[in-house]
Amino acid sequence: MPPEGPGSLVAELRKFARSRAPRPAPAPARSPEAGPEERCDFCSTTIPAAHRHMLDVEERSILCACEACLVRQAADPRYRPTGRRLVALDDFYMSDEIWSRFQVPVSLAFFLHSASAGKVIVLYPSPIGATESELDLGAWETLSEANPVLRGLEPDAEALLVWRAGAGPHHFIAPIDDCYRLVGLIKTRWQGISGGQEAEAAIEEFFAELRDRAVP
Repeated sequence: MPPEGPGSLVAELRKFARSRAPRPAPAPARSPEAGPEERCDFCSTTIPAAHRHMLDVEERSILCACEACLVRQAADPRYRPTGRRLVALDDFYMSDEIWSRFQVPVSLAFFLHSASAGKVIVLYPSPIGATESELDLGAWETLSEANPVLRGLEPDAEALLVWRAGAGPHHFIAPIDDCYRLVGLIKTRWQGISGGQEAEAAIEEFFAELRDRAVP
């Protein structure tokens, strides 16, 4: 793991947290990383640790689901099964100029088509959870023109996940529950004011695991 420095995500988050209190977006109701005794959030039946999730598009929260409830709730427009695609975008193009136009104050963010908002939104992690930032839609269109793969993002279910630090930059099409899992990792591993090495290590390990699971 590289040493923590001015360019690390933890250092950026620390500086941002000190500069102003971020406005958090709705957080997942339950972390996908919860312990082995998992229960369906719809019917409370016990489910295995490896299970599917649904997104509550109104609350923007992640819910655990058994297979029966996954099928049953899929008919309700309020709930949407989270995506299953995990793709490493090794040829992805994003210039520093385009990234700066998004005005994300840290080096990590995820972009998704929100059906309820009727537009693309961008969220980034903070020590208190996911925070939504105003999105320059012109910049998003420019990015989409350079990377047509973004036109195929499944609304609410998957996102463009970007990390511009570490051994990166890293770009993935990722299930939305993986994106919120990363937010939860940072929130739960954050220690004190500075964040600590545990948070930095968790970010590194998350992206290493994502790389191992992803298809090119």
